[in-house]
Amino acid sequence: MSFGSSRRAARVPAKKEHIVRYSEDELDAMGPGQTDLVRLDAVTEEEIERQAIEDGDGDIDWSTLEVVIPAEKTAISIRVDQDVLDFFKEAGPGYQTRINAVLRSYMEQKRKAG
Repeated sequence: MSFGSSRRAARVPAKKEHIVRYSEDELDAMGPGQTDLVRLDAVTEEEIERQAIEDGDGDIDWSTLEVVIPAEKTAISIRVDQDVLDFFKEAGPGYQTRINAVLRSYMEQKRKAG
């Protein structure tokens, strides 16, 4: 069973203590990074594909890939009991997606029955 989910629910929130912001001047003062941009620019598509296979993902059968485009969401306003809302919010971010999943499951069960 698949549930349409929002991109937001799929994101893992970053912990604030790991977020670092630098101004352009601070970045300039740090000097060049360690990325060898000349070497990176010289890498061919064939080399990228070979490296991807060597990295261990070569055992994945990409021919069976199925692209699923989530259903478009519609913003609505509904009234729910406070304890119901609290229940879904207790599990953390993504509570609206969980509520949608429960409603979808109910809808699919009703369709099967009727």
